[in-house]
Amino acid sequence: MRWDAAWFKRLDNEIVDLVFQPAQSQAAIRRALGADPVAFALIYFSHHLKDRDGNISWAQPHFDWATQALAWAEPVTGPMEHRTAEIAPRECGKSTWWFLILPVWAAANGHSKFAAAFANATSQAESHLSTLKRELETNALLQHDYPKLCAPARRRAGTTVADRAGMLHQANGWVFAARGIDSAVLGMKVGDKRPDLLILDDIEPDEANYSADQAEKRLGTVTDAIFPLNIYARVVFVGTVTMPGSIMHQLVKAANGIETADWIKDEKVVPHHHRPLVTLDDGTEVSIWPQKWPTAWLQAQRHTRSFAKNYDNDPMAREGVYWVREDFRYGEPEGRHCTRTILAVDPAVTSRKTSDYTGLAVVGLLPELRARPVARNPARLVSPSGCVIKHSAGVKLTGQHLKDHVLKLLARFPEIRVIVVETNQGGDLWKDVFSGIPNVAVRTVHTTEPKEVRFATELEHWQRGRVFHVERFATLEEQAVGFPRAQYDDVVDAAVTGVRYFLNKGKTIKAATATTSYVGAP
Repeated sequence: MRWDAAWFKRLDNEIVDLVFQPAQSQAAIRRALGADPVAFALIYFSHHLKDRDGNISWAQPHFDWATQALAWAEPVTGPMEHRTAEIAPRECGKSTWWFLILPVWAAANGHSKFAAAFANATSQAESHLSTLKRELETNALLQHDYPKLCAPARRRAGTTVADRAGMLHQANGWVFAARGIDSAVLGMKVGDKRPDLLILDDIEPDEANYSADQAEKRLGTVTDAIFPLNIYARVVFVGTVTMPGSIMHQLVKAANGIETADWIKDEKVVPHHHRPLVTLDDGTEVSIWPQKWPTAWLQAQRHTRSFAKNYDNDPMAREGVYWVREDFRYGEPEGRHCTRTILAVDPAVTSRKTSDYTGLAVVGLLPELRARPVARNPARLVSPSGCVIKHSAGVKLTGQHLKDHVLKLLARFPEIRVIVVETNQGGDLWKDVFSGIPNVAVRTVHTTEPKEVRFATELEHWQRGRVFHVERFATLEEQAVGFPRAQYDDVVDAAVTGVRYFLNKGKTIKAATATTSYVGAP
């Protein structure tokens, strides 16, 4: 490790030895040591690193972020070459490092000439900038060693240049702009300078003030207005997850290998998810910041929603309007087996990036279980019928591509004998997609009930323990807990269609040639 105990001891000795150096040499030595971002933080910003007891401690992400910053010393040779996302627990020092220490370090060492930082609101961005400005104006050691960095640029008349709430222009030529994410930024330039460092720090509001549509618009602002400010700029997202399906949640899923959104691939963003507990090679769990969050305390809090949401960046931790985390049961009940299996499909109309997904769910029926009858006593119901969700996914496929995908699912689950297609949105799409598939009946579902009513009705089966998932289906659960605010609901809709097909007696569906009862469907 670069910053191990021996490194800190050497740095401490060098700082102590400074008093024995000539006064004119001390600044040069500090500047040489400050080429390292961790040393820079200790020398010039130690007051921002102290805890309530006045001690300095470090979280593993701090070293990871310093490592990221060290790469800024190398020249950028191609577009979109250095774009990262850093998602970490709340109160992990993200804003201190990314809105203060690292931008100033980059400016002091000549790695950045123009930094632009964005936050959710203009007031939030300007508050961070005021902290930075106050350091430049009052940090005596920083002023002594980097006088031009700390002095504002001035016009010939003596007035300061760009000395306003949203921008600083320093005597060494460094520019720092702080804006709300929705501020006008197109063509942001100072003279011939474009931003070479773009920081997006907590650019999303809390869930109560956010929606799927707003998240989509905000992502459009990032990709269509901020990134084009300079395709050669270094870019870093910093923040925590506020809502299922949000920008930061998409980055978390990509970091964990669950799902990588197209925009993350297209924009070449490399996400890093810093979890509160990490497992060492010997299997031991440790806190990423033991001085602040003792390992035993984190382990004791792990089961809580607060831990999942605020520390592990799992937005499923919140209470859903309909489903909650406790509604999901995993595995197939011991001694019970599915007697019938269907593929439920909630089709999208098109496969454009802006369209919905096609939701797919393989759902099996668990028949009711009765005790064997004895003399004078009829069979007693031991367990009601239920469902097992064997597979759940969302795909942006239509036509032959969707059919090919379905054929693969049928090969994987040969027990499927019926494909149930919801036609509220897809119209007659199923006729073209699923025609000619042998040994499988195709039936359609069309309902006039609002989705909220259908979901509330079927939710009761989950809550009564009649629905099991063979494994954790992240997208299904995300959409279920996020409904009705989540961006998509196609995957959970397909699962609801499958459960509804088997468990809602008396409901009817319209088949290709006849009306068929849910319970009596083949």
